[in-house]
Amino acid sequence: MTPTLQLAFDLIARRSVTPDDDGCQQLMMDRLAAAGFNNEPLRFEEVDNFWSRRGNEAPVVCFAGHTDVVPTGPEANWNHAPFIPQIVDGLLYGRGAADMKGSLAAMVVAVENFVAKHPDHKGSIAFLITSDEEGPAKNGTVKVVETLEARNEKIDMCIVGEPSSTNQTGDVVKNGRRGSLGCVLKVKGIQGHVAYPHLAKNPVHLAAPALAELAAEEWDQGNEFFPATSFQISNINAGTGATNVIPGECEVVFNFRFSTELTAEILQERTEAILNKHGLEYDIDWNLSGQPFLTSRGALVEASVQAIKEVTGIDTELSTAGGTSDGRFIAPTGAQVLELGPCNATIHKVDEHIKADDLDILTTIYERTLELLLA
Repeated sequence: MTPTLQLAFDLIARRSVTPDDDGCQQLMMDRLAAAGFNNEPLRFEEVDNFWSRRGNEAPVVCFAGHTDVVPTGPEANWNHAPFIPQIVDGLLYGRGAADMKGSLAAMVVAVENFVAKHPDHKGSIAFLITSDEEGPAKNGTVKVVETLEARNEKIDMCIVGEPSSTNQTGDVVKNGRRGSLGCVLKVKGIQGHVAYPHLAKNPVHLAAPALAELAAEEWDQGNEFFPATSFQISNINAGTGATNVIPGECEVVFNFRFSTELTAEILQERTEAILNKHGLEYDIDWNLSGQPFLTSRGALVEASVQAIKEVTGIDTELSTAGGTSDGRFIAPTGAQVLELGPCNATIHKVDEHIKADDLDILTTIYERTLELLLA
């Protein structure tokens, strides 16, 4: 078994369901310390994080990722036990194989290989690792970045190991992400008997035309790097459970995934203008969980694209599609940020898996990227 696969096995075998790290970070720090890194464990409330760095000069090339995984659901539904990693027919099974313990293993081994060949490399190599990416993400990467910013320690370039690929490792690199703006809307009415609607005020009926208009609205047309902003309702709740009671309130949960064409403030203003136009009485609670960010072509993107081409022969696609990642906390500091990892087809699913060989390919891509940047 290759060094990357062995480390991936060791990490997957740890039951690090968010926010529990279950010793994954200590395993990584031990390996990094042996390669000359200075480790700094950073615990915020119940969340373990660490910052590790080798070198004192710029540029700082950082590998970022998370050791926590999502819950498995009923383990009886798994054909391959989620925390007993195994390779079957060339596929590595286990919770976190794709998201993202496989990437963590590839990062560590790539850095070990690079440092062994280039002990006096330029700049610095760093790791920013959290156990709070799959959860609320309140005491993880965002807090580590705040710590670094407070002492003016800057990340120049950052590779986030999220599973970015679609069909083959390296075929897609995420060089940006859409922003995410969530909302809980409570439309007020007057509860009453369904047989006497004139004595009540049904908030579901009141909200429906406004929601239809919000769903039909063209918020923007996107741009060269981003698709058009999307509006999606994820939950609607109203009623007492009884069939003969008009509800007194309707709660609607919705989300915007937005491009750099708009700001969160503009989306809020336009949304509330539509609600007001329909004369609704409502309470509204907004939650901005991430700003859109974009890393255009520069040193990091060029090095990664070249490394992928050299290792796999693929002309990679730059994309901003998909959900959010912890890159949203790092990019605002001015760092170049991209996501590069294995295929994402089975993330968060039962029997999560990737091609075992892909982890060694990913290791070589990471190592070659470092050579292009720091050798």
